[in-house]
Amino acid sequence: MTTDHRSILLIDDDEGIRDALGELLRDEGFTVETAANGLEAMRWLADHRPASCVLLLDLMMPVMDGGEFLGRKQADPLVSPYPVVIITASANAGAFKRTPDIRACLSKPIEMPELLAAIESCCQ
Repeated sequence: MTTDHRSILLIDDDEGIRDALGELLRDEGFTVETAANGLEAMRWLADHRPASCVLLLDLMMPVMDGGEFLGRKQADPLVSPYPVVIITASANAGAFKRTPDIRACLSKPIEMPELLAAIESCCQ
């Protein structure tokens, strides 16, 4: 698997969060691509190689939520190794901590130092 070590795929249905978080991460020197749901993210990952060094994933989204995205991602050998940082307001976030690809689970509102530390641990 080849990755771009400064590229992030941000998957969140809230346009305001995608815009604000994307801008903050770009200011930190990352390239940020976005998807509004899990289906858009799967399509992006299928079309782009090398892929991102980390996927920032919301759990509660329409079309394909974070849980379904994780199931499909883990079943696809081309994208299953990519690390995931969950960013969510969901009370069920802890249920996803057990899989090896999930490196962190952060609650919204996101604390930037915590997010940056999680990203850096994935993008070395």
